Amino acid sequence: MMWGYGWDMGWWWLSGLLLLVGVVLLVVLLVRVSSGAGSRGGGPGASGPTPGPSRARQILDERYATGELTAEQYREQIRVLGENS
Repeated sequence: MMWGYGWDMGWWWLSGLLLLVGVVLLVVLLVRVSSGAGSRGGGPGASGPTPGPSRARQILDERYATGELTAEQYREQIRVLGENS
């Protein structure tokens, strides 16, 4: 027996390294998918995520929903923001 100093030990080291690389790649892939980074594409025919309302519009919507703004004030602020959707 060679007790870990022969040719067979090299295969164990290599397989351990490949396993480590595979685990790291899997973690990176999972993080990218969970954060939505994988859907940003950019290639031909790839459509990115559609942008939602701006943060200012979200705050405006919340204030209107809670009654802080009248309908007229709400429409005026949307016009000022330039978001007529």
